[in-house]
Amino acid sequence: MLKYAFLAGAMLMSAPAMAQQTPAPAQTPPATQPAPAQPATQTDPAQQAPAPAQDATATTPATPAQAAPAQTAQTAPAQPLTRAQQVAQVVDSEFATYDKDKDGVLSPAEFDAWMIALKTASDPSTKPDAPATKTWLAQAFAQADTDKNKKISKAELNGFLATGNS
Repeated sequence: MLKYAFLAGAMLMSAPAMAQQTPAPAQTPPATQPAPAQPATQTDPAQQAPAPAQDATATTPATPAQAAPAQTAQTAPAQPLTRAQQVAQVVDSEFATYDKDKDGVLSPAEFDAWMIALKTASDPSTKPDAPATKTWLAQAFAQADTDKNKKISKAELNGFLATGNS
């Protein structure tokens, strides 16, 4: 149950992060896609004159064979991320939010706040003060704290959430 709660929470949090990262590759290729328009500019010398700076950079990918790798590069970043990569992205983006004292590790209280947020995202009826929730949090912390120093590092949290130790 704990594993599914973590996974559901990680996926809920990673969806906005993945949505934010997906447009970046899509925005880059349109800037490099004047290649289809270049055959038209090569046949129409009047259009080449207003943009000499573009012609200097665009002369290299003017051939269709060279434009094809740019289109292939668009599809390469679209490969699905592994579960561990998705968890790592979420942990990297959200860790500072929950590390209130900015010491680079999560105390039990900071870890509990994050886990309650994850659990509430997957199960809105979660009661943070319920005995079952407190037991669940204690077990989760014990499993995540692999070096038993009473603090959770990014690496420990990544390993815990990625493997679904519950």
